[in-house]
Order: sequence, then structure tokens, then C-alpha cells
Amino acid sequence: MSKPITVWDLPRDELLAPGHRMCQGCGAAIAFRHILKAAGKDTIVVMPTCCGEITSTVYPDNAWRVPWIHVAFENAAAVASGIRAGIEVLKRKGVIPKDRQINVVAIGGDGGTFDIGLQALSGTLERGDDVLYICYDNEAYMNTGIQRSGSTPMGAWTTTTPVGKIWRGEWRPKKRKDLVAIAIAHNVPYAATANPAFPLDLYAKVKKALSIRGPKLIHVLSPCVPGWRIEPDKSVAVGKLAVLTGMWINYEYENGVYRVTTPVPKRKPVREYLRLQGRFRHLSEEEIKKIQQLVDAEVERINKLIGKEVIGPVEG
Repeated sequence: MSKPITVWDLPRDELLAPGHRMCQGCGAAIAFRHILKAAGKDTIVVMPTCCGEITSTVYPDNAWRVPWIHVAFENAAAVASGIRAGIEVLKRKGVIPKDRQINVVAIGGDGGTFDIGLQALSGTLERGDDVLYICYDNEAYMNTGIQRSGSTPMGAWTTTTPVGKIWRGEWRPKKRKDLVAIAIAHNVPYAATANPAFPLDLYAKVKKALSIRGPKLIHVLSPCVPGWRIEPDKSVAVGKLAVLTGMWINYEYENGVYRVTTPVPKRKPVREYLRLQGRFRHLSEEEIKKIQQLVDAEVERINKLIGKEVIGPVEG
């Protein structure tokens, strides 16, 4: 077993420059910082239109200290595939040394991944292109006004799932789209979930993914201060509660084997997570109970995949 990563193992290089326009407490900013620490300088980042793009590259400035390219909302994965193909051609021609590792990383939001970019992502995974795709998921289209996306959780308020006497935020007949399961269905060698409230886990997963040849996907929860209606100093606490309640599970899939990377022997009730966020403030006790049942079912599913109970029952 490899030695666990500690904070002392993190590179001191800061490849995401200070002075960007991301919100105070932005989960995506924390995630980007640690993704770049894991990937290093020999990395090309492809980013579609998203809040991370417009806030980190306000003309004439650019917060990315690695080669970075902005592409259309729907085609980040396709462009990343093209960049990888171009690198391989240059290696065959001797322009780039054959033994030089250059990471190609696409980073998109949930709108550009779950919805608008899903077709391009599927193509990259299906072809087996050597690309790491990372979705930072703030659970709505935060860049354009907090509209619901394919990753918006049950019960959440958005501007397109308002709260009234009849419509009670986002309610769908079943749980939201499972991005990791979609990736696994393409027979990828590696897929994982991560959370910036657990930066060492995120760092380790990016490092591992980039050491594996072929298509990889990491789905990262990204607390959003304005969209989730939380205080800037509460984003990490909310991210941790997502894991401690089972609303989010940190796990990885590697060549057919599942592993939970942040076990939770006793879960906190989902109420503790929901009540910290203004987007869930309207929920009744009955509605919270329905969400708890949905979370319990997902925890049971993950435990069965692992083969043992690593996410425990709810306290009390």
C-alpha cells in the first residue's frame, strides 16, 4: 500500500495565480488550485464556457500559469482529444521527445458536462483518448443566473425551479444523473468523485488519474456561495457536511474495483447539510425525509459495490 499523502507532500508551486475574480469561498477555486498542484507545469487545460472561465480570465488577465484554452460550451472533451492527438503526432515527428509526459486536462462545469457537453465527453471516453476530464459541479448553471442543470439535487431552489405552493424547487421522479456511472459504462480505466473540502483526497486522485493511460473522469463537488446561498466562510464546512451526511460520497473506480476513500462510520442526518443552505430553506420536514430516503438508498448501493459497509447508518 502506498504511503498516504500529507499536506507536506503538496508542491509549493502555485499554478493558479492570485487575483482572479472567483467568489470568496468558491469551491471551484479551491479545486482548481489543487488540481494544478497535482498536474504540474507540463499540463494543457481545456475549459469550456463556465463561471470558472469567465472569472479566471478577465481580459487582459489570465490566472492560469499553464497553457490554457477556452472553447465552446459543448466541446471541451472533443478539443482535449484533438490536443492529445496533436501531441502524439508531434512526438512521432520528433518535435516533442517521445518520453515527455504532457497532461491534457479538460475542466468543465456541470452545465457543460452533464448537459451540453455530454455527447463530446461520451465520444472521448468511447475512443479511449488519453485525457483527464474533470467536472466541477456546483449543481446549477451558476454562470448564467442559477438555472437548474442535470446535476441539480432534489429539492433545490434555482431560478428555473422556483418555490411556490405547488412547485417546490427541483423535484424529479428519480435521483439525478450519475456521471461516474456513465463514465464507467464506457469502460474507462479510472473514474472518481472528489470534494475540495478534502483537498488531499482530490490531489491524490488527480495524481493517480494522470498516471493511468486512457480516458479518466473525476467528478468534483463545488460549493457555490451565491448559488447555494451560503456565507463565503462556510463553503468548506458545507463541503465536509456533504460527505458526513452521505449527500456526497468520495469514492473511486479503478479497473473494475470500487473503493470509498472517505469512510463515514456514522452519518449525520441530511437535515444538517440542507439547513445550512438558502437553496433548501423552504423544505418541509416531509420533504427532507424524502431526501434522506434517497440518500440512504444511494449509500446502500455504494456499500454493495464496495462489498462492505464503509458508509454507516445515520446517527440516532
